[in-house]
Amino acid sequence: MAVKVLAIVLAGGEGKRLMPLTADRAKPGVPFGGIYRMIDFVLSNLANGGYLKMVVLTQYKSHSLDRHISKTWRMSTLLGNYVTPVPAQQRLGPRWFAGSADAIYQSLNLINDESPDYVIVFGADHIYRMDPKQMVNDHIASGAAVTVAGIRQPKSMSDQFGVIDVAEDGKRIKAFREKPKEVDGLPDAPDEIYASMGNYIFTTRALIDAVKEDAQNPDSKHDMGGNIIPMLVERNEANVYDFRDNQVPGSSERDRGYWRDVGTLDSFYEAHMDLIATEPIFNLYNHDWPIFTNYGSWPPAKFVHGYDDRQGRAIESMISPGVVVSGALVERSVISPNVRVNSWAHVEGSVLMEGVSVGRRAIIRNAIIDKNVAIPEGAQIGVDLDRDRKLYTVSDNGVVVIGKGQRVEL
Repeated sequence: MAVKVLAIVLAGGEGKRLMPLTADRAKPGVPFGGIYRMIDFVLSNLANGGYLKMVVLTQYKSHSLDRHISKTWRMSTLLGNYVTPVPAQQRLGPRWFAGSADAIYQSLNLINDESPDYVIVFGADHIYRMDPKQMVNDHIASGAAVTVAGIRQPKSMSDQFGVIDVAEDGKRIKAFREKPKEVDGLPDAPDEIYASMGNYIFTTRALIDAVKEDAQNPDSKHDMGGNIIPMLVERNEANVYDFRDNQVPGSSERDRGYWRDVGTLDSFYEAHMDLIATEPIFNLYNHDWPIFTNYGSWPPAKFVHGYDDRQGRAIESMISPGVVVSGALVERSVISPNVRVNSWAHVEGSVLMEGVSVGRRAIIRNAIIDKNVAIPEGAQIGVDLDRDRKLYTVSDNGVVVIGKGQRVEL
């Protein structure tokens, strides 16, 4: 008899550290990689893995995310498949989700209606490829109440992650700690730790019982990683899944095992730079495990003018449909649909989102420009960071970020 699995995607993150990119949208709805939204990566992993019944729990500023899901992620209703966004329904009283565990507690009707044997609970704001079926199979074979995906990281980085301490068998979780400074290494790799990826597989009854118990605890923060997983760890009912063992079809040695938490402006920027090398650190061109999306009916990209210093060119860059590079130079950048870069402009090491217009002789360096920003003729972004800090957001690593529709000063 086939195993029944329901996938729940936690997409309610506010994304404060990504401001101003999240000023007008939920974190999972932030555009990424030219034509995608962040949420497309987890939904594509689930779809490629054969899990076609997905619930996306939303909360903050969810309109653009809901619209993207409804326009893009349409499954065959004939076969009973669906991807549906579900906001806080306030079924248990007039309150919003108090945390990720509370989001599931308030949405238990979705689990009861589907009656799955197992429930996938994945986050919506990481960039990676993963075959979830392999993790589900590992969970079923283990008999554990929950399996937590762990990615190996250097022991010296333990204070940046939720860390999974494992027993001598390398599988059973003996402790789950948030950003500890002192940790033990792994049994088979003393210089490494398991960092939690925020991806979980639950046996259904264990999940229901755990979130119900947590809901009765007034001292709980009602968080999956902070409360539910430690609860099951204390009962010796939690196992780890080594992300290194996950074999994704079409992956290269260079991008195999790639996983990026893009929760800050610098990590968001760096993840884009991972895309553009000749042999990219994360390869979007893996046709055996595609990332699905819908980016509209844009015409092909166009490059015009080709004489003297007025040549439309793009080097080590990703150029989306609808883009016009008119006598300008684009280097090491990711350019989203419907962007126009005008003559003698120079865009270098930057991320330009949909509808951006770059005026003649403008210079943009190491920047993220959100949607529908008009860069005036001769403007300079990323050239004088002291000036930029007075006008825009500048990250810790010096990336200039201009918000959606923000006015750019000369």
